[in-house]
Amino acid sequence: MGQDQTKQQIEKGLQLYQSNQTEKALQVWMKVLEKSSDLVGRFRVLGCLVTAHSEMGRYKEMLKFAVVQIDTARELEDADFLLEGYLNLARSNEKLCEFHKTISYCKTCLGLPGTRASAQLGGQVSLSMGNAFLGLSLFQKALESFEKALRYAHNNDDAMLECRVCCSLGSFYAQVKDYEKALFFPCKAAELVNDYGKGWSLKYRAMSQYHMAVAYRLLGHLGSAMECCEESMKIALQHGDRPLQALCLLCFADIHRSRGDLETAFPRYDSAMSIMTEIGNRVGQVQVLLGVAKCWVARKALDKALDAIERAQDLAEEVGNKLSQLKLHCLSESICRSKGLQRELRAHVVRFHECVEETELYCGLCGESIGERNSRLQALPCSHIFHLRCLQNNGTRSCPNCRRSSMKPGFV
Repeated sequence: MGQDQTKQQIEKGLQLYQSNQTEKALQVWMKVLEKSSDLVGRFRVLGCLVTAHSEMGRYKEMLKFAVVQIDTARELEDADFLLEGYLNLARSNEKLCEFHKTISYCKTCLGLPGTRASAQLGGQVSLSMGNAFLGLSLFQKALESFEKALRYAHNNDDAMLECRVCCSLGSFYAQVKDYEKALFFPCKAAELVNDYGKGWSLKYRAMSQYHMAVAYRLLGHLGSAMECCEESMKIALQHGDRPLQALCLLCFADIHRSRGDLETAFPRYDSAMSIMTEIGNRVGQVQVLLGVAKCWVARKALDKALDAIERAQDLAEEVGNKLSQLKLHCLSESICRSKGLQRELRAHVVRFHECVEETELYCGLCGESIGERNSRLQALPCSHIFHLRCLQNNGTRSCPNCRRSSMKPGFV
């Protein structure tokens, strides 16, 4: 298969993919891979396969094609192709919750000389790195990476990248419990979709609606949460987006739990868990098990709650997600206190405080925990986070954590 024919077949696959004929598109691209001798064409088709498998939640297949893409880039001896290959390798590991590997591959991308990293792909590398730091609950580093990605987006008028960063920031602030910002950023993403996204994939709209649903649920606006989640789920089903379907099912379950409708919540959690396990989203599995444990606590079935927590702790430790470990120790502490298990209670209290220290989830001005309850937060230019009220009350001119100047306005 020659160069022109390879291009035609790649384009044919893209047209099939965009019309939701995913399996047919994959067949076309696999034939190109088998028959084409054009290395550039093979590299491009591998990129298509990486993207398609990512959106279907076939993360192990995604990783496999990313590895082959790296080998092809080395054959081409082209730094730009190598950068793109390493970025896909980073993303594959991010999806599989291998966050340390993601960070390592992102650093490799940024260290490649003479590439488009400073212009075209640098923002995407920073976004993937930020998502990995967030997966490890390294919040300051996550915020620094998201800020870099946002700067790339603004400097290059890349509204699509800005949309993705805003969704990640929505997740960031949902986790540290500034629910006002957790809603603001996905709303900003939805605005970008409306203003610039006429030719974009519907996944961007679905993504922003999902993050809005999460924020609305946390704020107690359950009707709005359900509407946004239903819209996101509708698009996810149309496009066969299994990862987003799993997240929506989890959100539906959390909404029902918030309403006290545990009978409806349990099967939603089961469905979410099934897909999360299928695709390998271990952080998602932890979130499901945490929701299930809270349901068992509400039913006073404390032994079943502890069983769910134990499974979740194993997964959270496996992927290195400190915030999930913190939440699970907090819930375990409450259960052990109810059951009068003093030795276990002390152990969970110690681990809880260790997790707070490791995640630096405390205000450097008042010393209180961040993320314990809904609070308005402010990040300084160094990306350290404080209670907004503490910064206003103290009128500080430098960061108490690192003593860097806070004269210029913070990132958020």
